[in-house]
Amino acid sequence: MSSLQRRQQPGSPVASEPSFHSETFSGSNGHKIAYDPRDLEEGDERSRQPRLTLMEEILLMGLKDKQGYLSFWNDNISYALRGCIILDLAFRGRISMQRDPARRRLPLSDRLIEVVDDRLTGEVLLDEALKLMKSSEPMSVATWIDLMSGETWNLMKIGYQLKQVRERLAKGLVDKGILRTEKRNFLLFDMATHPVSDTGAKDEIRRRTISVLTARTVILNSSPLIPEEVPFRYLRTVAMVCAAYAANVLENALSSLGHDERDRAFVRVDELLGEYSQWPFAARPGVTTGGVGVNLAQEISDELNGSKDKELQVEVVAAALNVFTRLDSIL
Repeated sequence: MSSLQRRQQPGSPVASEPSFHSETFSGSNGHKIAYDPRDLEEGDERSRQPRLTLMEEILLMGLKDKQGYLSFWNDNISYALRGCIILDLAFRGRISMQRDPARRRLPLSDRLIEVVDDRLTGEVLLDEALKLMKSSEPMSVATWIDLMSGETWNLMKIGYQLKQVRERLAKGLVDKGILRTEKRNFLLFDMATHPVSDTGAKDEIRRRTISVLTARTVILNSSPLIPEEVPFRYLRTVAMVCAAYAANVLENALSSLGHDERDRAFVRVDELLGEYSQWPFAARPGVTTGGVGVNLAQEISDELNGSKDKELQVEVVAAALNVFTRLDSIL
């Protein structure tokens, strides 16, 4: 569906925009071709986004490669995935904290967020959440994660729950060529499973995770999953690692490490979660435990300094990570 079709849908949050404005350029045959400049803007914006959302990276990290399903004993991943929706929308510039100085009197995760850009992202779950936020009164990060997870006693807000998130993410990864679909028999029933077909994508996520948690100097090389043009590459990777920790799937990415290295990696991610679940961030350049990631705080500081106009969006990132600190696996 083109952006023009989306804008013309009744009830669309952007249906009240001014009428379609077109420009033309000459094709190779000399004919004039009309186009909407906003389509080009959206295409350029999407080209600067990672191939996978944070939700997809967390799900992929949790999946058993050959069996194609998640651990049946993982109670945290569903809630963490809803937190990743908040993170993804913030990194894409769709939501931010309300610009109200009085918000600082509230705990970080209780501060109200709002939609600042209602353009669709092209990712179905993100767009579904964005529409819910656009049509609702402002609510806090913690409240939104609870509502999207179905953690509410308010029957008037049960409609905010996003359902079948894991299955929909898996199908999206099938469409992107990362997973494939198989039927598997579990004694009394058959279940669709999604084994990994593109092992390179999962290996790249593992390498990035291990680098952040074990390398003295963290270097994020440009890759098809996270090109150089992606904004906040270092902060986004820290958020991904912290989300994996909260979702109780981080150990899957660290399976190649020895026992002592794995223990040190968990100490490091606990430190990162503590530093980046505050606003302003508590991390200081050159100050780390065990000499790991000595450049990381500086890299993230440089990213923030280059995007001063996005501080309210980054504050949402800190708030979502703050919510992650409350999950049982971390406490």
